[in-house]
Amino acid sequence: MEFSSLEGEHRYAAVVRAASRTVVGLDFDGTLAPIVDDPTRAHIHPDASDTLVDLAAEVAAIAVITGRPARQALDLGGLEEVGDAIQAAGKELFLFGQYGNERWSSGNRRIVGPRPPRGLATFERDLPRVLRQAGAADAFVEDKGLAVAVHTRRLDDPEATFKELLEPMSQLAVRHGLVIEPGRNVIEVRSAGAHKGMVVDRLAADLDAQGFVFAGDDLGDIEAFEAVADLEKEGLATLRVCSASSEESALIPLADVVVHGPEGVLGLLRQLTADAREARAA
Repeated sequence: MEFSSLEGEHRYAAVVRAASRTVVGLDFDGTLAPIVDDPTRAHIHPDASDTLVDLAAEVAAIAVITGRPARQALDLGGLEEVGDAIQAAGKELFLFGQYGNERWSSGNRRIVGPRPPRGLATFERDLPRVLRQAGAADAFVEDKGLAVAVHTRRLDDPEATFKELLEPMSQLAVRHGLVIEPGRNVIEVRSAGAHKGMVVDRLAADLDAQGFVFAGDDLGDIEAFEAVADLEKEGLATLRVCSASSEESALIPLADVVVHGPEGVLGLLRQLTADAREARAA
């Protein structure tokens, strides 16, 4: 665990003191689950379940906030079983899929979400032409129901192809009334209006939180980091955790704490659990 400054250490200490009224928000890919070439095989870190259940005893709530479809995240993460254990301990696990468009919780186990956005079907119809023109015809296209994601990770030069696709995919998205969300060698196209920052704000308000921790790893988490920074201005104890990698560094300048991948995130959560437990017993 590497604090970005002395101020980061002070923020961590404030979160420990406010732990019982703190919400912990976590991205999925790159934060709880290692990044893999095939996104359908991105299973949660084997230590994550026990770590989350232990943490839940010391905080107000835990929320997984991801761009993945909710059902996919539940299955890959085994989160329904984690939610059962957390619910049995008198706390709640929340899951927000597709940047907050889908909602699930261990207390209300039905996935709630909207219909696919207008323009998505025609975007998908036009997408193969854009991919061919960019030399990315073999890119993996993932249909998320409410969004479409184009993954370049399996291609010969994933980073160059990612950059080549950004502008034409952005233009195509705009023509169909949609927006793009770049990530780690992936470009997602979806409707405007939902992002992880809105989820952070909603959770903080609904749960009357006095603290908020958010851990993420790439560009899709910037709005969540910004929302957490705004909560700090309102007097909440906050901590922004970057799960760093060699592929993405956009969050590092915004983070209070930098850790290395899911193992680093889980190590920080275990430390937070231990420190909060000790502070409560003191």
